[in-house]
Amino acid sequence: MKKELVTLTVNGEEKTLATAANRSLLNVLREDLNLTGTKQGCDDGDCGACTVLLDGEPVLSCMMLAASADCREVTTIEGLAREGKLDRVQAAFWTEGGMQCGFCTPGMIVSSYALLKRNPDPSEHEIRDALSNNLCRCTGYTKIVTAVQHAATFEEFLDKQS
Repeated sequence: MKKELVTLTVNGEEKTLATAANRSLLNVLREDLNLTGTKQGCDDGDCGACTVLLDGEPVLSCMMLAASADCREVTTIEGLAREGKLDRVQAAFWTEGGMQCGFCTPGMIVSSYALLKRNPDPSEHEIRDALSNNLCRCTGYTKIVTAVQHAATFEEFLDKQS
């Protein structure tokens, strides 16, 4: 199969790799770049476990060809933490118990991060709407929603990590 060069900025680092034109962004992230925090769930865009940010917007990486992300910026769950410190959304999920098995958690956190970037003080309805493409089979979503609400005002935790 013919390969093409794809250049991605992933978590702030430029990566150029040769990949088959039909490979998903998810497979390139997990298999070629060893970024396994993004989970492979349904492979048909229904579960949201593979959510990453593409130029700051959440996308389902299982539904996107890696070649379509050429010359664009991709942020995975690994890219949210900075200098060894959790992002406020990651920290809120941890402290509020917004996860159980953890499989859906990376996609939930990435989607929540994007929501808080565009709306720093969302209502419960807005949070639930923003997470409607992310499925969790373990929780009733209550702690997830609480974690996002607390992340909106979670600077205190980040200060304590300093």
